[in-house]
Amino acid sequence: MLQFNIWQEGSMIPGGFDAIADEIARLEPDFIMLSEVRNYRDTRFCDRIVNALKERGKTYYSFYSYDSGLLSKHPITDSSTIFPIQDDHGTIYKMKTTVGKQVCAVYTAHLDYLNDTYYEVRGYDGNNWHKMDAPLTDVPTILERNNLSLRDDAIRAFIKDAQKEIEEGNWIFLGGDFNEPSHLDWIETTKDSADHHGVVVPWPVTTLLHEAGFKDSYREKYPNPVTHPGYTYPSDNLALPPSKITWTPDADERDRIDYIFYYPRKGLHLKDAAILGPKTSIRKSQRVTESGQDVFIKPLGVWPTDHKAVWVNFRMK
Repeated sequence: MLQFNIWQEGSMIPGGFDAIADEIARLEPDFIMLSEVRNYRDTRFCDRIVNALKERGKTYYSFYSYDSGLLSKHPITDSSTIFPIQDDHGTIYKMKTTVGKQVCAVYTAHLDYLNDTYYEVRGYDGNNWHKMDAPLTDVPTILERNNLSLRDDAIRAFIKDAQKEIEEGNWIFLGGDFNEPSHLDWIETTKDSADHHGVVVPWPVTTLLHEAGFKDSYREKYPNPVTHPGYTYPSDNLALPPSKITWTPDADERDRIDYIFYYPRKGLHLKDAAILGPKTSIRKSQRVTESGQDVFIKPLGVWPTDHKAVWVNFRMK
């Protein structure tokens, strides 16, 4: 599986669209969860990428969506909107298919980008990204301001729908750019890293998923956020200067905000996980090489986005 924020359909980087298709064709994931599907110029991005993959000898299926999208190597038997677009405050879509004899419900999410208080901890307003007088470090206030977003509403809608699939014995997968960190990453051992300014935050979206029984595939594979921070944003991109990528020029905004979650089932085994993208990130307006133990899959050439993608391999047994 591949979670891929494609940065406005790859349009921000010369050759970005072809680079998206090339990476998918190389890795051949069974499922791809896309963020920032915009359907520019009255086109359907998912149709365009399916055709581009066909030109590369790969067969994929999809359906119409906006903001987030899904591609599948397996014929799609059903699709639906779980959380509809509301003034660009995020979406969740679902598709169903059968792999072998197992019915799978696969969800894609691109959650609300506003009221991002993990920026405010770093001293930048979470709505307009202007520099603040001081970082916000009071945890109750952090959570209160964070809850002004629609991210938790979207995830509650997902959990409600997924519960029906669980009751039917289906396998559940959710991939997305959540625009929110993980409660598993902002812990005591990381409170002095990446400009967390000493705070430990139980970020609500991942907490809700954890309480509902869902597993964060990257943290299941690599449980230590000190050795494996898994930062997915902001990725370095050599096609642009750092000033065109960062939202916090004077702060370290590196975080893991792209995920693939799953519901544990008998016969479903997490085999491997890796970060697809450059090993370099943007930190305080500078390109830096990540020094942790994260496993990277290097891009073929042009990297089309300001995120790193998440690649996960499951085994059916």
